[in-house]
Amino acid sequence: METLFATDHTRALLPRIREFVQTELYPLETSDYLTGKFSNVAKILDEKRELVKKLGLWGLQWGEDEGGLGLTLCEFGQVSEVLASSPFGHYTFGTQAPDIGNMELLHRFASPGLQHRFLEPLKEGRIRSCFSMTEPDFAGSNPVNLGTTAVRDGDEYVINGRKWFTSSADGATFAVVMAVTNPEAAPHRRASQIIVPTDTPGFTLVRNISIMGDASDHWASHAEVTYENCRVPIDNLIGAEGMGFQLAQERLGPGRIHHCMRWIGIAERAFDLMCRRAVSRDMGDGQMLGHKQFVQGWIADSRAEIDACRLLVLRTARSIDERSAANARNEVSEIKFYVAAMLGRVLDRAIQAHGAAGLTDDLVLSFWFRHERAARIYDGADEVHKTALARSILKEYGLDVRKGVKV
Repeated sequence: METLFATDHTRALLPRIREFVQTELYPLETSDYLTGKFSNVAKILDEKRELVKKLGLWGLQWGEDEGGLGLTLCEFGQVSEVLASSPFGHYTFGTQAPDIGNMELLHRFASPGLQHRFLEPLKEGRIRSCFSMTEPDFAGSNPVNLGTTAVRDGDEYVINGRKWFTSSADGATFAVVMAVTNPEAAPHRRASQIIVPTDTPGFTLVRNISIMGDASDHWASHAEVTYENCRVPIDNLIGAEGMGFQLAQERLGPGRIHHCMRWIGIAERAFDLMCRRAVSRDMGDGQMLGHKQFVQGWIADSRAEIDACRLLVLRTARSIDERSAANARNEVSEIKFYVAAMLGRVLDRAIQAHGAAGLTDDLVLSFWFRHERAARIYDGADEVHKTALARSILKEYGLDVRKGVKV
């Protein structure tokens, strides 16, 4: 499978990255570090980050002129799969969400002043950031419907609103907040994206939201935050006023490749654990677990589903590389819901194969089962993407579903 999309970059990088992840990060996957506070393991991971830098593997997502390796999205997707085989992989290599998306956003659309102040230390891993869009009072599946406002007052924006699932806000240096700046404009031109340093008066981290019993902290947190008369300079605007929705789409196109390849990496690791269990678990009747046809079916289905998803995602990544995210819109919707559903099935089978042990925090499976159920919700619920894809396909056949008429 790797051969089909292999390049000189991936042939050289993937074995080195895989060895590092397996040697340096797999041993950290204990209940002490997979439950409770991420800060318990953060210091150790920061030390691993320095090893990554010494090996010349930091900043893999950057162009050669910026000190990176100039990987295409398709190439980086393959790297992302390998990093995802450990919950600590992306953080250790400085390619974790939401920072990687914010870095891409600032690199493409922020002013030189904002890049110097926020992008450069973010790229170096000296600070962290968060992305503040989703609101508890409005449906997250409709990103043009926001209650948070940013009103110009002289040379400042005054921001008021309430957000949640502002991932990684705990300890972040700044937030990229999406707020309505032009309430009278067309729906997709009302919002803007603005940088708000988290030490700004009026920015309050209300709580780290508990996810299936795990609130965590540091990078692995999902915060509820409020903005109460937060004043920031108008120069903190990213791009132009009214570009908020457009910037969100620009950010999420490549971001979905990152997510989907991460999910495939998780599924691949779960598959490996399931197969190892199948050949090592003695059922007490002279047979191993893998002799059971039920288990053989899980293995066969999982292998086919993972491989199919990888092909879909890397094809989409190549399409974005060659045609842009906007022109690969249908493929992006397709991979999002298809891969998210696959991940849930593979994780469930792997847990079932391990019996009661699969439920414990002795294995990494329970960690992923808690945290990756969100795959079908984050970045647009699966149902939204299915609807968007179906509408686009039907329009090609002459039916405009939105208008309810033939075209």
